[in-house]
Amino acid sequence: MAKKKDRAIEIRGLVTAFGPHTIHDGLDLSVERGEVLAIVGGSGTGKSVLLRQMLGLLRPKAGEIELLGRSLAGLDKRALADLRTRLGVLFQDGALFSSLTVTQNIQAPLKERLKLPGHLLDELAGLKLALVGLPADAGPKYPSELSGGMRKRAGLARALALDPELLFLDEPTAGLDPIGAADFDQLIRSLQRSLDLTVVMITHDLDSLMTSADRIAAIIDKKMVTGTVDRLRRADHPWLRSYFAGPRGRAALQAHDTIALEPINASPITDRAETA
Repeated sequence: MAKKKDRAIEIRGLVTAFGPHTIHDGLDLSVERGEVLAIVGGSGTGKSVLLRQMLGLLRPKAGEIELLGRSLAGLDKRALADLRTRLGVLFQDGALFSSLTVTQNIQAPLKERLKLPGHLLDELAGLKLALVGLPADAGPKYPSELSGGMRKRAGLARALALDPELLFLDEPTAGLDPIGAADFDQLIRSLQRSLDLTVVMITHDLDSLMTSADRIAAIIDKKMVTGTVDRLRRADHPWLRSYFAGPRGRAALQAHDTIALEPINASPITDRAETA
């Protein structure tokens, strides 16, 4: 078991309730620095609510959440804002500002937190574009001019703008075709290793679990069950058996067991195909 100082996230006794409806009841979760953790669960189990709580956007009814050694409950607005500079978030479909170009989107958090001349902002934005595999000519374009996969990468570039330690991904491969989703999975894994990121992702994509996640955290019966894919696929719980033993689960497990991952295509992508 990792020491507390080696944990990026520590959640203890989390209780979440909306009126009489309790979503989480004594939920515990530890995320080690440098790992990729995937959060799964059935509809209505509070995955997105948990993400909002970890970002400090929603307070739980009870329990404690620590991010990077700081308890969220003890932070004022300024301290929370400072902590968020160490976090990156990729929402579904990138959640880019539609009225800004890709370059301007990437520069937005840089302008908010840093006082840098324009040429440095342009240089940093270009570096982030290259980091996520986008060509330089994607920078002047607006989100509406990009494919879905390119918007995901642009959103990821913005999430990485301030060089975060902890990266949150909300359904990162949703809406992508299988090839694009596989490319994006490998991109996340490559970035995690090269940038020494801790990654927490919410996903329904079983292929992403097999490709990217070191561990899985499943919200079951209002609590959290964690473990590797191999451990959870053998767990004696109806939801986990259904999740892993269904047609899609069996196909993903078989593909994971029999097909070696191909290297990431380092060449920039273009608008000619709907790719990641």
